[in-house]
Amino acid sequence: MSSHFDTIVAPITGAGAAAVAIVRLSGPDAWTIAGKVFQPWQPDPLRAQYGHYLHGDDGLALPFSEGHSYTGEEAVELSIHGSPASVRELVDVCIKEGARMAEPGEFTQRAFLNGRIDLTQAEAVRDTIEARTESQLRLANLQRDGSIRRRVHAVRELILSVLSAIEASVDFSEEIGDLDKPGAIAKLKQAQIEIEKLQETAGASRILRYGLRVAIVGPPNAGKSSLLNAILGTDRAIVTELPGTTRDYVEEQIDVKGVPVVLIDTAGLRESDDLAESMGIQRSRAAAAGADHIWYVYDAGLGWSEADESFVQTASVGVTLVGNKADLASPTHGLPVSATRSEGIAELLAALPIEEDLAQREIAVTPRHSVLLQAAKESLEVAEGTLRADIPFDLASVILIEALHALGQITGETASEDVITRIFADFCIGK
Repeated sequence: MSSHFDTIVAPITGAGAAAVAIVRLSGPDAWTIAGKVFQPWQPDPLRAQYGHYLHGDDGLALPFSEGHSYTGEEAVELSIHGSPASVRELVDVCIKEGARMAEPGEFTQRAFLNGRIDLTQAEAVRDTIEARTESQLRLANLQRDGSIRRRVHAVRELILSVLSAIEASVDFSEEIGDLDKPGAIAKLKQAQIEIEKLQETAGASRILRYGLRVAIVGPPNAGKSSLLNAILGTDRAIVTELPGTTRDYVEEQIDVKGVPVVLIDTAGLRESDDLAESMGIQRSRAAAAGADHIWYVYDAGLGWSEADESFVQTASVGVTLVGNKADLASPTHGLPVSATRSEGIAELLAALPIEEDLAQREIAVTPRHSVLLQAAKESLEVAEGTLRADIPFDLASVILIEALHALGQITGETASEDVITRIFADFCIGK
């Protein structure tokens, strides 16, 4: 059974051949194990030294004393040539000398448990690793620097000031007098406003993290797959003249104005007796229902039909009409596009519903944060009502503690072990 008191080891650089790779040892015996696998071993914190490894490779060892490493523990980062075989052998000899393989996210989990970072910063480490656009990386960097933590702590300070005033007025009413209810209510109002400001960033957060989902929908042979291929500049989707070629949806991510956009190519909408195609059509409708926006692609040569109009009228999200094959005929509806000639694509991408400053947002809460913020806000509303009502005001104390508990789960002060384990389980080994 794993323990946080074990010394752990894992590569912290990517898999595959590279010029250099780094293996991290962290835990109470990190320096001892490093001395057994690396010579000469003369540890001087934060000073790299050159030497040879037990398995034959050579490289650098960089020791960190307790309290000064990524995890907050005694640690050593071992740099070697980036041969997968060499990395594997170094990890194996470290394990043979007393370390164990790190679990997914365990280095970052230890950094959290040792107070080096809070949960929002830990989540930002994962976001940084997974960032594929400039805006994703910028947002992850801000969160890793504590942007959300500071905003949440500011709200907690408002609540704590009201809670302490209530408790003081109960315990020391003769000395300090009655509770300043208007002042307390004003602080609770301000706390609710600050939470609402954070909640307003949830939509932007989802798009910046997971992408604006755009379903490419329309009848068979309208050129949906050709449009996807033209945008990507590669033959990602199969294109033929036969109706029903696409039998499942295909997803690809692109970068538009610094914002990730997920394009979903779907099966053509029609009635079909073919089981596989029918299943693809059902998935197409589900993809459209779950998208943020729809590109409805129709053949400009065939014109606009009642079926096209019916779909657009019943769509639950915004729709951009795309008159494809505009090189052969002028479309009567929507934007003229020629997928085969890659014409009109820039205008189509420019028309996506992306807020002008979306890529520049500085605060964006995750779905996990949003749920907890809502719970805290509801508790504050109840506490405010208690202070306004003609009932003992100290009843608000219990409710305010509930709000603090919800906010503490965001940053980790009150998060349960199960929640913490679930968050770090999504990490890769080596982080």
